Amino acid sequence: MKLLLTGASGFVGGAVLAASQSRGMSVRSVFRSDAPVAEGDAVTVSSLAADTDWSVAVSNIDVVIHCAARVHVMHDAEVDPLMAFRAVNVDGTLNFARQSAFAGVKRFVFISTVKVNGECTQPGIPYTAHDAPAPEDAYGISKAEAEAGLRLLSDETGMEVVIIRPPLVYGPGVKGNFSSLLRLVARGLPLPLGSATTNRRSLVGLDNLVDLILTCVDHPMAANQTLLVSDGEDLSTAALLRRIGKSLNRSTRLIPVPVSILIIASRLLGKSSIAQRLLGSLQVDISKTCTLLNWKPPVSVDEGLRRAAQQRL
Repeated sequence: MKLLLTGASGFVGGAVLAASQSRGMSVRSVFRSDAPVAEGDAVTVSSLAADTDWSVAVSNIDVVIHCAARVHVMHDAEVDPLMAFRAVNVDGTLNFARQSAFAGVKRFVFISTVKVNGECTQPGIPYTAHDAPAPEDAYGISKAEAEAGLRLLSDETGMEVVIIRPPLVYGPGVKGNFSSLLRLVARGLPLPLGSATTNRRSLVGLDNLVDLILTCVDHPMAANQTLLVSDGEDLSTAALLRRIGKSLNRSTRLIPVPVSILIIASRLLGKSSIAQRLLGSLQVDISKTCTLLNWKPPVSVDEGLRRAAQQRL
């Protein structure tokens, strides 16, 4: 079986490449033309666009793992962010998938996002794979539209499609919000989040996500399924910060400021979205994934955090 992996220079794609090679899988990796190219069977493409020629990349490929995307950014400089996301994540992805199907690819594994489900949940009422999509931002909308297009393409061509929706992914080399949390805890700074104990967040360690992706390469029950993934243990923000501190061998200094005050302050400062991520809940139900594939996350939260923390030590 021959795999084609896009986004091989990225956070998730790079980990998939390393894991697939360590398992002895035959993989051809795709890199942007401006990114360093790994040794072995690799190709470059200029962009993920509606007119990109994938003929060389998809030749003699059985399964595609599509990690490449225009990813969510905090401060998007685009005049029309939705148009920019659609150009890559919808038009570019569907052009690529269509060429893959016509080249005889049997299965297309698409790395989507829980943002397709929405931005928040009530504690104890997690998102499921069967919930109607309710994306709120441009990134989530583009991924939802790509999912819908892939399902139609599967119906038309017979190419199997597997959709994986991860929540926040953390691990060695993580950037963004999680990296900021690691940095703050590592510095021993007092954080006003000691009262954030009733919310619940689902996360997924990089190794757990990669393991599920590679499971979906050839598992017969994964065909044409939408699968949610997490570590299987949801944490409050305060609990997460304490666990991060433990992984860093640092004391976590949490000040018990009432959540209501933090929410009011965030609104006054125009930081409501940050408050939602820190104080709100976002849970996913992975029971379908675990039951259907006879899968469970192989790495615990504490071990995943320890591996992520090694980057900081």
